[in-house]
Amino acid sequence: MGDPGGVGPEIVYKALNSKAVWDACIPVVVGDLHALTHTRHSLPLGTHLSFNAVETPSDITCGSVAVIDLANVQKNEVAVGRPTANAGHASVAYIKKAVSLVTSGAADAVVTAPINKTTLKMAGYTYPGHTELLAELTGTSDYGMMLVGGGLRVMLTTIHCSLKDVPGRINREAVLRAIRLAVKACNDMGIERPRVAVAGLNPHAGEDGMFGDEEALHITPACEDAVASGMDVKGPLPPDTLFFKALHGEFDVVVAMYHDQGLIPLKMLAFGNAVNITVGLPIIRTSVDHGTAYDIAGKGIADPASLIEAIKLAAQMAGKKAV
Repeated sequence: MGDPGGVGPEIVYKALNSKAVWDACIPVVVGDLHALTHTRHSLPLGTHLSFNAVETPSDITCGSVAVIDLANVQKNEVAVGRPTANAGHASVAYIKKAVSLVTSGAADAVVTAPINKTTLKMAGYTYPGHTELLAELTGTSDYGMMLVGGGLRVMLTTIHCSLKDVPGRINREAVLRAIRLAVKACNDMGIERPRVAVAGLNPHAGEDGMFGDEEALHITPACEDAVASGMDVKGPLPPDTLFFKALHGEFDVVVAMYHDQGLIPLKMLAFGNAVNITVGLPIIRTSVDHGTAYDIAGKGIADPASLIEAIKLAAQMAGKKAV
């Protein structure tokens, strides 16, 4: 359900009103029943869903939405529209429970509504976000972030760090790991031999060393390693033209060197509809492409489109895995 003080309860409720979700899967909400029913009664959200508290997904009954109710939202300790320590504790509890359901085989995938770094910090956690928490819960060390939307798939080599720190984190091993994870993600989505484009770090991919040597020292060797291992990889390519080529079908996935290099073009095309995938985990996990949006929480105007797409993609990936 995500942060109970953010838009999570609202977009979950709206997504569950979508036929596309029910056509794709049998959804089970891990969250707080009080927060969901409060959302139902306080906002003009159309159809009133019926909720049924269950212990496990196997207890689902027809005609209502199954909710695994952790009952951890204290009325006086969670405020809609601002961060609180209780919301941070609740958010982490939902994630831990959802992961345990998938690792035990009781569910097939995890889809997460947004959490907030400030609430996590207030609750005493040091995780920068979902990704690092999920990696710890599943004992994963080799993982990464991919976003899908607007006709693009983008894998990030570095994620949340200062721009000035990016060059120091670009090395042969990191780039090759991102390429391998990009290929794995595409395989999980049913693309057997994906065409991978690797972006350069510098303008014009370094222009033969005129604008930087990261391409020659790290990115080119990583691409050569990938090709030698049998992957269909081209790069490093000039970032300013690469995304146009990928959008028009020349490549299946782009490996970007840093966060904004990859996400600015993707979010320009698919803001509010993109899906975040954590690649490399032993479980399927997708998420929305936005945050808790405290400024609009509780107003009934949050858009569930990204969550709906995340649910559909998770169901698709679970279906491919089951084949």
